Formats: sequence, C-alpha cells, structure tokens
Amino acid sequence: RRPPGNGEMASKGISGWGLWGRQEPRRLCCTGPNRCGQALLQIGVNLMALPGGRHLDCIPLQGQRLHLMQVDSVQRWMEDLKLMTECECMCVLQAKPISLEEDAQGDLILAGGPGPGDPLQLLLKRGWVISTELRRIGQKLAQDRWARVHSMSVRLTCHARSMVSEYSAVSRSSSQEMGQCLQVENEHVLKSMKACVSETLSMLGQHFGQLLELALTREVQALVRKIDASDNVYTTESTTGNLFSLTQEGAPLCRIIAKEGGVVALFKVCRQDSFRCLYPQALRTLASICCVEEGVHQLEKVDGVLCLADILTDDSHSEATRAEAAAVVAQVTSPHLPFTQHLSSFLESMEEIVTALVKLCQEASSGEVFLLASAALANITFLDTMACEMLLQLNAIRVLLEACSDKQRVDTPYTRDQIVTILANMSVLEQCASDIIQENGVQLIMGMLSEKPRSGTPAEVAACERVQQKAAVTLARLSRDPEVAREAVRLSCMSRLIELCRSPSERNSSDAVLVACLAALRRLAGVCPEGLQDSDFQQLVQPRLVDSFLLCSNMEESFV
Repeated sequence: RRPPGNGEMASKGISGWGLWGRQEPRRLCCTGPNRCGQALLQIGVNLMALPGGRHLDCIPLQGQRLHLMQVDSVQRWMEDLKLMTECECMCVLQAKPISLEEDAQGDLILAGGPGPGDPLQLLLKRGWVISTELRRIGQKLAQDRWARVHSMSVRLTCHARSMVSEYSAVSRSSSQEMGQCLQVENEHVLKSMKACVSETLSMLGQHFGQLLELALTREVQALVRKIDASDNVYTTESTTGNLFSLTQEGAPLCRIIAKEGGVVALFKVCRQDSFRCLYPQALRTLASICCVEEGVHQLEKVDGVLCLADILTDDSHSEATRAEAAAVVAQVTSPHLPFTQHLSSFLESMEEIVTALVKLCQEASSGEVFLLASAALANITFLDTMACEMLLQLNAIRVLLEACSDKQRVDTPYTRDQIVTILANMSVLEQCASDIIQENGVQLIMGMLSEKPRSGTPAEVAACERVQQKAAVTLARLSRDPEVAREAVRLSCMSRLIELCRSPSERNSSDAVLVACLAALRRLAGVCPEGLQDSDFQQLVQPRLVDSFLLCSNMEESFV
C-alpha cells in the first residue's frame, strides 16, 4: 500500500504525509491539555462525519492543522502497514490477540518502547485507522457492496479491540488522581446512557426474536410440506425425526409447528397403511406438539381423537404403536392443561378408548408401555366421572392391583402414582369398596403409604410424595365403608398414618401429605377409636384440623 499523495510529496522525506492531513514543519506538542483535547476532538469530528462527509484532509482544527510527528513518509508507511497486517491476522484468529502477554502486544505495535506521550500517539494512530475504515465502510454501504461491508466491519472491530487493549496497557502509569477523575466521569456518563442502552437492547432483542421466529417458521413450513408431499418411507421418516427434534426445543416451536400444519401432516401419515412402520414416530411427535393449546385445537379439527381410537382398538397394530397413541391421549387429557377440559370429540370415543387402554395395561410387556397406558387412564378419570364407572365395569381394579405385584410392569414411583390416582378417583363410587377388599387393595394402599425414593432425585421424591398423599386420600374415601375401615385398622394403617403426621422426614416435610394423613386418620378413628392412644387422639383427632396441622407441621414461626 502506497502512502497518499503524489511522488513529489513522498520524495520530500521530512515533509511527508501526516495522519490527519498534510504535515507542517512543526511537531505537535502534546504537553498541553489544549493540544491533547484538540487532537482527540479531531478524531471525534472524523468519526461523526461518516459516511459521505468531507475528506479528512479538509477538516481544520482551531487555528492550525494537526501534526503528529515529522518522520520520513516511507518510514511512516511502514509503521502503518504493521498495524494493517496485524489486523488481518486478528481477523483470521477471530479477533483474538496475537500475543497472550499484553505487554508483548504493546511492544509489537509501539516499536521503540512507549514514552511519556505514547498513549496520545497510540490513540491518534488507531483513531486514524478506525476513522478511515469507517469512511470506507460508508462508501461501500452507499454502493450496496454488502459483502465488503461485512468483512470491513470485522476488521474495524479488531482495530477497536486493539485500541482499547493497547491503550489500557500503555496508560497504566497514569496517576491515581487522573484515574479516579476519569472513573467518576465515566460512571456519570454510563448512568446517563443506561436508559438509552436498555431501550436499544430491548428493541434489538424484540426485532431479533421476530427475525428468528420468521426464519424458524420458514424451516418448519419446508418440513411440513415435505412430510405432506412425500410418498417415500425413508424421506418421511427422516423429516418426521427432524420435526420431533424441533418439538424438544420447547413450547414456542411447538406452537409454530401446530400453526403451520404439523398436526395435520402427521395425522395424514397415521392414516396411510403404507406408513405403518412410522406410526410410533409420528404419534410421539404429535404427543409433543399437543403440549400447547394450538396443537390440541388442530387435533380436534382433523378428528384426531377418532384416529387415536382406531389405532388403540386395532390389534393388528404393534404394541409400540398403541403405546404411543396412549401417550397422545394422556397428553391431550392432562388435567394440568386448562384447554383440554372441553374435548367434545373425546366423549364420543371415550368408551372405546378406555376399554383399549385397560387391555393395553393388562397385556403390557414393559414398564414403559404400562406407564403410558395407565397415565392416559388416570387423566381420563379427571376428565369425566363416567370414565370411573366404565373402569369399574371393566374390572380395572383387578387389572391394576395385579400389575402392582409384577415388577416388570410396575417398577417405579411414577407408575404407582398413576395407579393410585385411578384408585383415588374411583373410590368416590360406592361399589368400589367391595372390589378393593376383594382384591386385597387395602394392603396395597398400606404399602403405598411407605413409598420411598431410590435415587433421591427431586422428580422421584415428588412422585413419592404424590403416592403417599393419594394413598391417604383413597384410604379416607374408602373408609366410609366400615368393612374397609376395620381392614385398615387390622393392617396397622393407623400407626403408619400417625408416623407420617408426627415425623416430617417420613413425608419429606410435605404439607399435602400431612393434611391427607390427618383426614384419613380422623375417618378411621370415627370407626375404630380404640386403636388410638390418648395423646394421639387429643392432638391429632380431637382438635380442629387446622390446629392439628399446625401442631404437626414443621413450619418455623417467628415471634419477632
């Protein structure tokens, strides 16, 4: 790169080209604050004049032009060339400094060692480079040369980082007073800029979110179109797998997929016999999408419940396919989702679905299949009380209690949580008590009151708490029947309930378990009061429920 100017100017040596304009025969005196201020002001003028401003050489200072130093023009060009080459290297290294040592980096750029005026000279050098790059970026922007704008912006960033790093290293010898003064001034400036920066960042984040959503929507549209138009098993399998991966990224992407026809396309797959081998994958993806309201609405529009009922009741489908269909049913009937309470199409097919799910529980070959089927049944019992009557007629209590003794099907607290949920909801029916006694259900409920986590993970601990709570609720409801209450007393249920009330560690300090156990204990005490000691009766049964709760709870009260 040749220095600016003509050959005659370059041949004059001492009177070569300067940083901000043509050189004058005098050196810049940097000892006075006015001169320093003028030099830095000139940098600001150049930066603010971009793009399309006047040429840098045409901007005079107050009363004189700026002169940095009198050196040979070729020597000066060599120094500037060193800055440019270092910038290119930093671009390659992704804006990482060439040297790990800040001092070494300063020595590399400021060859000859820093002197008293070097910080100012360093600022002027880098300022000239940065202002020149900014002017060039403005020119490329005006020409719509976006590729050059991008590469030059990266280089400009490198120069700015270098200037900050070099200036910090060279100016360490500044006096403490000056540092404190600058710090106070900087804090004042930063406080005044905080609101503006926050607003800018908020707007930037909002626009970026919109841009990202548009881009994701476009990609989802392409995947949905590919599934909808494909008649090739391998292509559909790959595309459906990509769609399932997107559903695992959270609810926002599930909403986009639902809005762009993902549910419609997947049910189209589930209605084609040529894609039977893809049913489990498609149904798994549907279950993920239906965690959002838009997914459930789309399922209703395409008669998805009827399609699920057909799959569940068709024995020609594999167990894996029927298990995934049960997972979709469990998702769309979840009591935790407020928008699933009014599935009009579900009531029409509920008897077929409940019958198929009970059969799937009875024939399940693994704990995962049983968990999905039982979870769907548990959620359906919350949806409509008619489901409990159907389960009673289908001998579901016997199927569920028999499964509890099968470790291959029921081996985790999560599965027992689903079973005891079904029992708790069915126990509101009068006929349920006799079936529970006939199948030794009270003993099973007694065992659930002692549910303990194996791994100690928060999810498993929470599941154990739910099992204990629902077991106590079931026992309290069933104890309306004197025969069930006497059986519970015979199995020492009262002593276990007292232990759960008095020992916070036994119930993991759960207030919900405590309330359920107190209610069950009071129901049993009404039938068999002789099973209680006087202290237990006076503290846990005789007072108001809230007083017994406060006595047994582990809540710490402050009297300050």
